[in-house]
Amino acid sequence: MTAITIIGAGNMTRGIATRALAGGHAVQILARDESSAGTLASELTGTVTAGSLSTAVTGDIVVLALPYDAALAVAEQLRDGLTGKVVVDISNPVDFATFDRLVTPDDSSAAQELQKVIPASKVVKGFNTVFAGTLVAGAVDGHKLDVALAADDAEAKDAVAALVESSGMRAIDAGPLKRAHQLEGVGFLHMAIQGQLGNTWSTAVKIVGA
Repeated sequence: MTAITIIGAGNMTRGIATRALAGGHAVQILARDESSAGTLASELTGTVTAGSLSTAVTGDIVVLALPYDAALAVAEQLRDGLTGKVVVDISNPVDFATFDRLVTPDDSSAAQELQKVIPASKVVKGFNTVFAGTLVAGAVDGHKLDVALAADDAEAKDAVAALVESSGMRAIDAGPLKRAHQLEGVGFLHMAIQGQLGNTWSTAVKIVGA
């Protein structure tokens, strides 16, 4: 069993926590609004606790289930508590005012910018190409979800891959952290085509033939 801390109390937290708990892991949910974290925790089944951002981070793996700007701000706020930890960035840094571009520099990514904020942590890009509802369900049309991972630290990536696999999904090694730039493009595209697919947000990006 791995201890997982998820920061945020939204739909992606619900999805990732549901998968982790199904895999027998312990989950800690932290949010600025402790009551929101507590409400979500009470709706889940398994070993799950809740707290605020002032609560000590207990997870070996910390998932920032937050929008890009919020993830950077929280990472800076909790920098000391994240030292040495595996930190998973799930964000797609979309310009939500125009919904036609990513806001990160052309040669960077949300994950790479996050690594600059918390240099003593081991940042892994992951979960940005899967939707919250599909995580709760655990599969799409009977197919396991693929979770692409990018990181420079091999042990950190292996730890997140083990979490993914034990939670009933398939981990895809996408390479070093700089591949997060491409993964965020895939995540953005997956979001952008939902209108043409009926806006169900129930689709999945799947690698076949491997």
